[in-house]
Amino acid sequence: MTAFFCDTNCELNYKTAAELGIRNVIRMPYTICDKEYFYDLGEHYDAKWFFNLVREGNVPITSALNAEDYKSYFEPYYQKGEDIFYVSFSSEMSGTFNYMEMAIKELSQKYPGVKFTRYDTRAISMAAGIQVAAAAKLFNEGKSVEEIVAFLDNLSSRVNAFVVVDDLNHLKRGGRITAVKAAIGSVLQLKPVIKLTQQGKLSPVATVRGRNQALKSIVDETIATATDLDKYPIVILNGDCKEEAVRVADRIQAALPGAKILHYDIGPVIGTHCGPGTIAICFVGGERPSVEA
Repeated sequence: MTAFFCDTNCELNYKTAAELGIRNVIRMPYTICDKEYFYDLGEHYDAKWFFNLVREGNVPITSALNAEDYKSYFEPYYQKGEDIFYVSFSSEMSGTFNYMEMAIKELSQKYPGVKFTRYDTRAISMAAGIQVAAAAKLFNEGKSVEEIVAFLDNLSSRVNAFVVVDDLNHLKRGGRITAVKAAIGSVLQLKPVIKLTQQGKLSPVATVRGRNQALKSIVDETIATATDLDKYPIVILNGDCKEEAVRVADRIQAALPGAKILHYDIGPVIGTHCGPGTIAICFVGGERPSVEA
């Protein structure tokens, strides 16, 4: 037997995960107001509460799970002799996978014969979630891990994420842009358009004057490049700016009437790095840009 795993950085809603039969979800930690929480795919998470705290000046932080944390998730299956298939967010975005590898090395020595497979989606948020959902459906159909990996290899590079952040200071704090660029950009109302790259990073690939123009640019490119609308949804995520997200969705729906559009809140782990007012669009389309962040 094989156990299927994902993590909360895929940002699937907990109800969707349950519908897909995903029972093993690795919860990623965040801290705000000196209290640590573990994201649960929205089951007990209030996006308005989180982003209002950020607006009030509270600075959230994220941290990596350690080897013992990973062992607590995986060891019960090693003990039963079950293989593990873990579809994860991008290893380029966190050092947590170094600790995971330490845990797997120890568990593999303790329980020889168990096969552990991790598929790196080279994505985050619902760009990873689209891949997790596709993998879970194939898993439920009885496809082998090897078959699912081959399928994801053909899909992954075409799962895109376009992001517009409202406050550049969040990007500065995360090292995405320099303090000078953040200061100048804030004064001039310059908004970076961020895209998920082939390398599995989030990279500012363009700068647009004004938020409306930045949003228009990602909407227009989504409309121009989205494919496979009969198979995959277009997912719009928002950092407590739902009304604006609905307007973005309406423009896409008018141009692509056959598209299934889903709305999700940005979770607290990813929200830590992008802040309130963020709009992201995740969808299957053309090949991601190959840009080193």
